[in-house]
Amino acid sequence: MSAIEGFRSGEGPGAGSSGSGGGGARMPPVSPQLAFRVAILGGIAVVMFGVIFFRLWYLQVLTGERYVQEAAVNSVRDLPIAAPRGQVFDREGKPIAASTVTNAVQIVPSALPRAGAPRLRLYRRLGRLLGMSAQHVQALVIKGRTALPYAPVTIKTDAGRGVLTVLAERQNEFPGVTQQPVSIRSYPYGEMAAQVLGYVGQVSERELKLRPFAGVKQGTVVGQEGLEYYYDRYLRGKDGVQRVQVDSAGYPEPTRLAPTPPKGGYSLKVTLGLGLQQEAEKALLEGIENARAGGKPASAGAFTAIDPRNGQILAIGSYPSFDPNKFAKPLTQREYAELEGTAGPGGGEEAPARLTDRAVNGTYPTGSTFKPITAMGTLEAGVIDPTEGLGAGQCIYVSTEPFCNAGKADYGPVGLVDALKVSSDTYFFQAGELANGHGNVIQDEARKLGVGEQTGIDLPSEITGLIPDRSWRAKVAREELACERRRHVSSCGISDGRPWSVGDNMHLAVGQGDLLTSPLQMAVAYSTLANAFMHGGYGTVVRPHLGMEIDEADGAVVQSLSFPPVRHVRLSYSDLSLVMEGIHEAASQPGGTSADVWSGWDQSQHPVYGKTGTAEHAGQEDQSWYMCYVGDPRRPIVIAVTVQQGGFGAETAAPIARLIASKWFGKPEQFVSGTSRTF
Repeated sequence: MSAIEGFRSGEGPGAGSSGSGGGGARMPPVSPQLAFRVAILGGIAVVMFGVIFFRLWYLQVLTGERYVQEAAVNSVRDLPIAAPRGQVFDREGKPIAASTVTNAVQIVPSALPRAGAPRLRLYRRLGRLLGMSAQHVQALVIKGRTALPYAPVTIKTDAGRGVLTVLAERQNEFPGVTQQPVSIRSYPYGEMAAQVLGYVGQVSERELKLRPFAGVKQGTVVGQEGLEYYYDRYLRGKDGVQRVQVDSAGYPEPTRLAPTPPKGGYSLKVTLGLGLQQEAEKALLEGIENARAGGKPASAGAFTAIDPRNGQILAIGSYPSFDPNKFAKPLTQREYAELEGTAGPGGGEEAPARLTDRAVNGTYPTGSTFKPITAMGTLEAGVIDPTEGLGAGQCIYVSTEPFCNAGKADYGPVGLVDALKVSSDTYFFQAGELANGHGNVIQDEARKLGVGEQTGIDLPSEITGLIPDRSWRAKVAREELACERRRHVSSCGISDGRPWSVGDNMHLAVGQGDLLTSPLQMAVAYSTLANAFMHGGYGTVVRPHLGMEIDEADGAVVQSLSFPPVRHVRLSYSDLSLVMEGIHEAASQPGGTSADVWSGWDQSQHPVYGKTGTAEHAGQEDQSWYMCYVGDPRRPIVIAVTVQQGGFGAETAAPIARLIASKWFGKPEQFVSGTSRTF
């Protein structure tokens, strides 16, 4: 056997030995594939250790300082600093809604005595001082700590100087109790124009979902009604931030972190004049008291005074009213229920709702103050001849149903001007009867002048009203039938199911029946007549408004507010002149329904175009109405007044209107009750 062969077979030199030790089996050589795999795994391990090492070096060396800062930020909490709310000024710059600073009584939870008897004794002591129970104090603390564990809890705002003095002098008896300056809303004139100004309160969960409050944080004080709500985005301002250092348990620690100061809200200048507003509210109350002295309930009322040229509201009010200052602290359920009022039988009010703005949201028939609208509609449609005598007799009849004058008076056959002067119901009943065969001529005229539609006033809500016609009656009849079938009842009370009748149109012609509107809408309609009369029949349906401009705190104008008219109208000037002549004679000539109310008034300097109205309500005293336009080249005014259950228009509403006009034109103020007993 050759040496080579012996080696291949394992029999060559050293065969059967294991190195120098001999005796063991020889290890086989490593294959190339295995060596390659080991090299790859080793390389991966080196790369992974390199990545880890580099990451540790990056975190500790390059970004360590940043993470230290972030850890510090995690121990800092932001507390909002409420921004002072912008003021509301009257047209002459006098504040009618302001923000005042007062000291609130607060509790710092981390500084309270230990839980149990010591803390409860503190709550009792503080409760006696503030006029609340210990349980109420405790509930406020729990609620506050739940919302913001690291923030002081406000127990009472505007606690009064006496309380604050006691807390300051006996601080050791009230551990954890502090005083903190806070800004609260104040209304220096109390109930004056309360429904229009509105009030403020903490934003609710429902409001947080609404678009006007997008981005507002929970706990923010916002406008809740009236101008406070409508212009909230301007008045609210921007809250600041107080940064608080807290420990691991969430308790605040002493710190010198700089706060971000709040930015106060813009101011709002409005069209109201403080002097006229105060006198108008005084006049309304005087009229109500006079009616009550005469045996009338006179439960509620409202007025609106407007510039017929541009829609600026000069004064507006509603009775009974409320004090918006009371909303500076939460109201009890009973207190709020009293403000909402109580409904009475027959659609009346047992306790009138104080929160209701009756000038804007009151819905009423108007009585004879609607007659100028009927006159314009029937004249322009050619339904009546203004010189033709209509309405003879005490009553006119449709079939066997009588339509009579108030008190069964007989004015004889009269033309349009005299019919307006004496307020002949039979004349306008007949005009309504004739108009019924010509379609919706009265309804169309009312809508054209601004009745039966929202006016666009800068307030959060207003009524639409109702001008009844054939289509409306058919609609409610269908709704009644569908309701009866759905609920399986004999009546839902929506409609009696009958079709439109000539009697419906006759009632509408005198402002009765199913007509529903507001003093504001009637003021717009009379403003349309007035400005068309000023301009030869070319008139505008004004957009009534309260806002004038948005200002900086120093008075600099940020934005002038504009309110373009709703539309322009063209009225026959000859027809309009007859209507204006009729209501001018009603306020100035012997036999006119409100002439005695305006006795002694200088009609040549400031001519009065006025119409009384007395709206009937089943089971209640009549509602008193008065509408007038008082002419002046520089400062004309339209006034609307109504008093629920106040009796005839001449005896209650008209004297109130005269007092308002007297204040506006600087004339001697006197309450003159009229004697006319017309509807």
